[in-house]
Amino acid sequence: MTQHQKVHAAIIGCGVVAETSHIPALRASADRVELVAAVESDPERLADFQRQYDIPSAYATVDAMLADCRPTLAIVCTPPATHADIAVRSLQAGAWVLLEKPPCLSLAEYARIEAAETDGGPYAGVVFQHRFGSGARNAVDLISSGALGQPLVALCTTTWYRDQSYFDVPWRGRWDTEGGGTTVGHGIHQIDLLLAMLGEWQEVRAMAGRLARAVDTEDVSMASVRFANGAMASIVNSALSPREESYIRVDLADATVELTHLYGYRNADWRYTPAVHVRDAQRIGSWTDIPQDVPSSHSAQLPYFLDAMATGDRPPLSGSEGRAALELVAAIYKSAFTARPVRNGEIGPDDPYYHRMDGETDQ
Repeated sequence: MTQHQKVHAAIIGCGVVAETSHIPALRASADRVELVAAVESDPERLADFQRQYDIPSAYATVDAMLADCRPTLAIVCTPPATHADIAVRSLQAGAWVLLEKPPCLSLAEYARIEAAETDGGPYAGVVFQHRFGSGARNAVDLISSGALGQPLVALCTTTWYRDQSYFDVPWRGRWDTEGGGTTVGHGIHQIDLLLAMLGEWQEVRAMAGRLARAVDTEDVSMASVRFANGAMASIVNSALSPREESYIRVDLADATVELTHLYGYRNADWRYTPAVHVRDAQRIGSWTDIPQDVPSSHSAQLPYFLDAMATGDRPPLSGSEGRAALELVAAIYKSAFTARPVRNGEIGPDDPYYHRMDGETDQ
């Protein structure tokens, strides 16, 4: 498509994330994208959603929507077990796809999505909005340029609280419908941001447990990760923490970079602490001299996706980049359940953890 064509978008799944995150993002880019359709299996919810947001067309099924209105962008907000099939059908119908996290249940399903893409588009991308706030873009640029010295040690924690009623939704807390527990359902956002900051990982050693919630999956996990650049990181994910926090800390040779937030950040949520040997005030000041204050949000990510659609390029967080966090999560699960280290690249089609995050083969 050309720079001057307006994208016709369809939202598939009209739940909370569609309403609180994707509707604001579409409105923020209203000069470039128009919401033309909604899909929802609950007829009452669909009618309310269509009326509230003045959407021209509404459908009970994805196939009916794709056949009738043929959108150029499909935004998938349904439960994870449905993502792969919806993405493949949408791509085959010529629509680009933006998938809520987790993008799908397994690496095998992700490969199915990739196989349905076409050179020059359509492509499928994953919503990992924390990469796109101005604070994260600044931190990633500083680290990748070497401005803060060699990365050494990192912490990545997603310590949230979800009571039992949260997991009593039928598809939550099950390997076959959610793909996993708090690691893939909550921590994957911070894990993706850590990967943006530190790059490719080499090895992971992990533990996972079901400590307090009546679920099939884990409600806590911990992992130690070694990165290709030599840095070592600790990752903690919890659905049991009364004081909720999302936190990343990266210690480099010349500075410590920290981000403390919950579900989104602004520039002020980032902190830079210089090493004792760094005394140049101008250099230190440049670390936080960010011209704009763009919060991490779906509104921040969507323009990058629309840019790629306009030029026919692969969007950020599609293909291998979109798979990276899912691959590390799979390695965390495999290490936790086999009690041994897992190296990058070892989980392939012959590995049970490629097909299910719990590694079960008799399902």
